[in-house]
Amino acid sequence: MRKRPLLRLFLAVALLAGTTFFLQLRSRAELLPAHEDLASFPKQLGDWTGRDLPIEPDISEVLGAGVFLLRDYARAPNEPSVNLFVAYFPSQRMGSSIHSPKNCLPGGGWMPLESSRMLLSRPDGKTVTVNRYVIARGLDRQLVLYWYQAHGRVVPSEYWAKFYLVADAIRMNRTDGSLIRVLSVLDRGETVEEAQLRELAFTGQVLPLLDRYIPR
Repeated sequence: MRKRPLLRLFLAVALLAGTTFFLQLRSRAELLPAHEDLASFPKQLGDWTGRDLPIEPDISEVLGAGVFLLRDYARAPNEPSVNLFVAYFPSQRMGSSIHSPKNCLPGGGWMPLESSRMLLSRPDGKTVTVNRYVIARGLDRQLVLYWYQAHGRVVPSEYWAKFYLVADAIRMNRTDGSLIRVLSVLDRGETVEEAQLRELAFTGQVLPLLDRYIPR
C-alpha cells in the first residue's frame, strides 16, 4: 500500500516528461484557427462590469510565453467581485505550459478546505465538469472553480489535459490550450453556497464567449 503513492507520483512525472520530450521532437509549424484576442474580451457581461488587474512580473515569468487575462467583475460596488483568470498558450511545444492552480495555491499560503468537482451548463444544453475548491488562508476564504479548455473540449483533470495535448498534436498538429479560473472571496459571515451562486451567475455569462478566444 505504501508503494502506491510513489507509483502514482512516478507515473505522473513520467507522463509530464514524456509529453515535453514528444512535443519538442515535433517541430512542424502549428496552424491555429482564427480567433479573437483575449485583450478584447468584453468588460461588460450582462450586469457585470470588469476591471483589468496587472500580473506581477515574477508571476509572468513563471507563467511563461502565453496570453493572459486577469480581471475583476462586479455587479454593484457593495457586492463581492468575481475574479476571472484566463491563460491561453498558442503552443506548448517549447516549455511553456499550463500550471495547475492546486500546485500554486500552497505557495501563496492558501490551503484547501474542500475539494470536489461540479457540473456547469453550456449554452448548447450540455454540461461540463470543472474543479471546485474552497481554500483558506488564516480567516480568509475563497471559492475557486477551474478547468482546462482546448479545441472545444473541457476537462477538469490536468493529466487528461496532457493526454489530449499529445493526442491533438498527433492528430491536428496543434498544442494550444488554456486554463480558466473563476474565484470569489467570501465575505465575513457569507456561506460557500452564496458565493457559489454568485460564481455560477457569472460563469453563465463567460462560457458562451470562450470559443471565440480559445479556438476549437
